[in-house]
Amino acid sequence: MYAVVQTGGHQFRVQPEEKVRIPKVETPVGGTLEFDRVLMIEDGGKVRVGTPVLDGARVVAEVLSQGRDAKILVFHKKKRKRYQKKNGHRQPFTEIRIQSIVG
Repeated sequence: MYAVVQTGGHQFRVQPEEKVRIPKVETPVGGTLEFDRVLMIEDGGKVRVGTPVLDGARVVAEVLSQGRDAKILVFHKKKRKRYQKKNGHRQPFTEIRIQSIVG
């Protein structure tokens, strides 16, 4: 059984007891999240697809940690103009464990 959920502008394929890193959600560690934007559910060969979401379907998850990804470097340069700029960015994330898929 798996589901496709949408959160933070991204779509994730999730299964029960799977750990997933999603864009940061303001929920304390140990709390639960409930995703109601379920786009698709597959259960033993039976596939249900929403238009765009499935009514009554939800995915329940537990928040394991909050953190930031590895740093990526952003470098800008204009040739022959003596201009260069270097910035770094660390994207915040929330790590969750899928508890159940209800649909």
